Amino acid sequence: MQGAPALDLERVVCRLTELGRHGARAFTIAAGDWPLRGFVVRVGDAVRGYVNRCPHAGHPLNLLPDRFLTSDGALILCCSHGALFEKSSGYCVAGPCAGGALTPVALDIRYGYVVLADSVDVNALAQAAG
Repeated sequence: MQGAPALDLERVVCRLTELGRHGARAFTIAAGDWPLRGFVVRVGDAVRGYVNRCPHAGHPLNLLPDRFLTSDGALILCCSHGALFEKSSGYCVAGPCAGGALTPVALDIRYGYVVLADSVDVNALAQAAG
């Protein structure tokens, strides 16, 4: 892999295979006093990442580990008050925060791993979401 960028293990979210075809998975990337708590969701052949924070109430979207999707896997679900979000954009289509959106986290796929994009400032994003 001459000339290919090295994989920064501190920015690895998960293996792509851990998501399955329609899966989602939580992640925590520690940096400073406030770690970045987010989740990644599979959207076709792509992945999308979001801060794990409800724009309405400010708490995590999931009550159970890695449970971020509706039963059919079509939308992201806030388990507390039932808000529904598009997987591809994070836009809230129903619930008390309708018209709002989840905070995106830029991701890349490298060597079969989902990683934070180089442009992501983990400290700034974690503090803004905290």
